[in-house]
Amino acid sequence: MGRLFWKLFLILWLTQIATGLGVGTAIWLKHQAQDEAPPAMGMEQPPRFDGHGPGQHPPPHRGPGFPLEPMLAGLVVSLLVGALLARYLSKPIQQLKKGFAAASRGDLDVRLSPALEGRRDELSDLGREFDQVAARLKSLMEGQRRLLHDVSHELRSPLARLQAAVGLARQQPEKLETWLSRIEMESERMDHLVGELLTLSRLEAGPCQGPMERFDLAELLAAVVEDARFEAETRSRRVCLEAPASCPVLGQPELLQRAIENVVRNALRHTAENTEVRVELRLDEAGRCLSLTILDRGPGVPEAELAAIFEPFRRGSEARQGDGHGLGLAIARRVIQSHGGSITAANRPDGGLAVHMLLPMPS
Repeated sequence: MGRLFWKLFLILWLTQIATGLGVGTAIWLKHQAQDEAPPAMGMEQPPRFDGHGPGQHPPPHRGPGFPLEPMLAGLVVSLLVGALLARYLSKPIQQLKKGFAAASRGDLDVRLSPALEGRRDELSDLGREFDQVAARLKSLMEGQRRLLHDVSHELRSPLARLQAAVGLARQQPEKLETWLSRIEMESERMDHLVGELLTLSRLEAGPCQGPMERFDLAELLAAVVEDARFEAETRSRRVCLEAPASCPVLGQPELLQRAIENVVRNALRHTAENTEVRVELRLDEAGRCLSLTILDRGPGVPEAELAAIFEPFRRGSEARQGDGHGLGLAIARRVIQSHGGSITAANRPDGGLAVHMLLPMPS
């Protein structure tokens, strides 16, 4: 039994003892007062028979003595009731203490809901909230470990190529320019990866810290599509935009532009040759939201992997592999969520992938 149990037990027991003593004393005093009170005027006293002959009076009647035996019985009952109540109140707190101790040791698999399942009070609610926090912390820690592993894997490849290029440059000095170009390309790729990792880290650290401003989303989309068209022409692909003339929103244009550009470039990378990537923006006045859909004609993604493509370093199946790092869609999801929206992906019935983004309309 812990300290809390004995504190609760002592408080409950003393409370019950004091209550019992007070009630017993009040009853005893009342009986004493009734026995000592003189008879009322006009009331005849019943004849007394003592069996000792006429003219003799029996000894005066005394009231009941102090109820010692009932008080002792009440004391025992209060002892049992106090122990049961103290255990009922302290046991879940002891279980919570054990759960927090296990979590502090790094055991995030501990769950308190099964142990508190029979209760219907705030302590059971606290147990369920503890389980949610533990599950969330476990998910975050696993995500951090997976991210560290993926970052190490992603950096290992360009570093290996850099080392190989340096070695070849020493062995073949006549091709120094070729190897220097290769070194420059790999260093730029690593710089891009580190930049995306820093962006993702800032987005996951909390809500966007920059100022929110009103801007025209249709104008921003036009700029993104114009840049994408320049890249698409070199790959025998097209980019088509369907949007209203004006669409004011509230947010951070730099982050939203990067998020949308990541999705568009991802679609452009995977769409088949001589096909087009469609960017469609629609206003849903009833739902007070903006619907932005980006569609490609690529191989799509297996249904089981659709939710995972928005996780860092997740590129989907081999059919969707490319030269990216798998961070573009993860950054896009964080940006859209930080603006109060949502992003999902679905395979198109006639082939390809559709990425659907919802953004709240400004009030």
